[in-house]
This record gives sequence, C-alpha cells and structure tokens, in this order.
Amino acid sequence: MPLVDPLPENHDAELIDLIQFFRGPLGTVPNSVLTMQRRPKVARSFTELNKAVMENLGRVTAEQKRLIGFIASQAAGCRYCQAHTILAAERFGSPPERLAAIWDYAQSPLFNAAEKAAFDFALAAASVPNAVTPEIATALKTHWSDDEIVEILGVVALFGFLNRWNDSMGTTLEPVGISAGERNLAARGWTRGKHV
Repeated sequence: MPLVDPLPENHDAELIDLIQFFRGPLGTVPNSVLTMQRRPKVARSFTELNKAVMENLGRVTAEQKRLIGFIASQAAGCRYCQAHTILAAERFGSPPERLAAIWDYAQSPLFNAAEKAAFDFALAAASVPNAVTPEIATALKTHWSDDEIVEILGVVALFGFLNRWNDSMGTTLEPVGISAGERNLAARGWTRGKHV
C-alpha cells in the first residue's frame, strides 16, 4: 500500500496532455507522476525534466539511457524503477539478451567498452556514498564527450530522485511494470517488494 495514493489521470485538466508523454516510453502514465499531481508544479517540473534528460540528442541512445537508469536503480535498490527502466529499455529496442546480460554487463560481450564505462560510472554515481573515482571518470572521458557525460549523469540524477520518491512512497507498480519485471528480472531474484 503506497504512502499516498495516486490521483486519476484526469485529475488536473492542465496536466492531462503533458503527463501523456510517459505513454511513449512506458505504455502508461506511472503512478509516481499521478501521485505528484497533488502538487501540480512538481508533476509539471518532473515531467519536463524527464523529457529533457531522456531526449535522444545523439550517441547516448534511448535504450542506453534506460539501461543507465536500470543500473542506477539497481544500486539504489528501487524495484519500482528497476521494472520501469527495464520495460522502457525493452520498448526502445533492447533485445532480451541485452536485458538479461545487464546484471553482468562488465563481463558481457553484448556491451561495448563505451557502454561499460557509462555503466560503471552510473553504478558509482548512484552509490551512497558516491563511488566515482578518478579511474572511473577517466574511463568515461575516454569514450564520451563532455556533452554526453552531462546526458549520462542527468539520467543517474533523474533516477536518484525517482528511486527516493518511489521507494519512500511505496508506489504501486502498474501491470505493465509487473509484467516487464517478471519477464526480464525475476530470474535474477527481482520481486515487486513493497510496490504492491
């Protein structure tokens, strides 16, 4: 049971069109955003930030951004966000083999050196305390431009907010998230946890 119940999608006429953005990457408007509607400026600002951070601007692909979000959410332990990021990665073309291998990306031939550097950075940046070392930063800069690094860290920071929001709120996971988690993550021990 969530700490605060989400509101219906049509609760705020001024937000209806904006929050439909999430149907693209997720196929649904997430309960987290529906809960944020209780403070419309929060829902609006979060949605605009999400759109800006997840925008595909070049080499950091939509699929990679969702996998970076997964790594950050895994580090934080947020099962709600793990399910959402794996669902979105799947919707943005990640094949089942890559989704299954993301748990062990460092040893997997399915990820290139640039991706591995981004994932190492995401894992370290999402850890508490922060674990970004000079070596991790150097590896990241070897493969990614400064602009791309801003995109990558933007994803980690966005999911830092979402991980805290959804784990503290105990946000109920939607059916599409449950299905994605069971399909892609359950074999490695994922469950909904408190997100029921």
